[in-house]
Amino acid sequence: MARRFGDRYSPSDIPKADARTKSGGDRWQGKRRARHGARLNALFIAPFPLVLFAFGQDPVGLALDLAAFGVLMGAATLTREGVRAEEAFEARKVARRPALPRKIMGSALTGIGLALAAAGAGSLAGPIVLGVLGAVLHVMAFGPDPMRDKGVAGGDTFETERVARAVDEAEGHLARMQAALAPLGDRTLEDRLARFSDTARRMFRRVEEDPRDLSGARRWLGVYLLGARDATVKFADLYARNRDPEVRKDYILLLDDLEEGFARRTETMLLDDRSDLDVEIEVLRDRLARDGVLAQRKT
Repeated sequence: MARRFGDRYSPSDIPKADARTKSGGDRWQGKRRARHGARLNALFIAPFPLVLFAFGQDPVGLALDLAAFGVLMGAATLTREGVRAEEAFEARKVARRPALPRKIMGSALTGIGLALAAAGAGSLAGPIVLGVLGAVLHVMAFGPDPMRDKGVAGGDTFETERVARAVDEAEGHLARMQAALAPLGDRTLEDRLARFSDTARRMFRRVEEDPRDLSGARRWLGVYLLGARDATVKFADLYARNRDPEVRKDYILLLDDLEEGFARRTETMLLDDRSDLDVEIEVLRDRLARDGVLAQRKT
């Protein structure tokens, strides 16, 4: 599907009320370069010679090469998903380890695929050695999956689990919103939603740093994001049918309001933390004064 081009200097009908949103100046704020990009691409390209040379062989050789191609493509897909899961894990301060060790599974499938590709030679030792070597090199190139949960230092397991569940649910709402907009092929809308997602994730990180903020942020992570998800799904369905510019404008205004609300709430959390620190400092200074420590230091 053709995608409308949009960038900082391209015409746009985003409301002028939010100059920062219109300019897209913070589009890349907080973004990180994808890891192993070239290596992942190579994993998808390398198996194709198996298909090219498979059809010049006997039926057994044909079957082995095609099976090897399928296994290697599956290994590449699992590795790519494993890398993405690891990046999401590392971006969060509180996270559970991935349920499936995708990169390790990708290493195993890589070894099996290489062994199948070499099985037509007739020797058993060659495919085994090649398979083991391929699996080991895959682990060296991409590393293992995260094997332990990541939580707040010094925090109890119950609080860590509560924060992890709340953030997982909130991330699920954002992912559903992105998936709903993707079929529209509107880059401007996708970029606008990405900027709102970045603002929402700043609140996620704040809650992960201090689980005490979860009670005050639960309404934002749950109720408001759930409503935003439902509104996005309904908007995408309606806009796909009639491409009404007024509907699009209203949806962008909704994202503006949501982003402003999330940003203000996150800022309030930071101010509350500063107030708590000031109170702790004053209490400690009063105790030191009562014990005569401050008076002795002045003399």
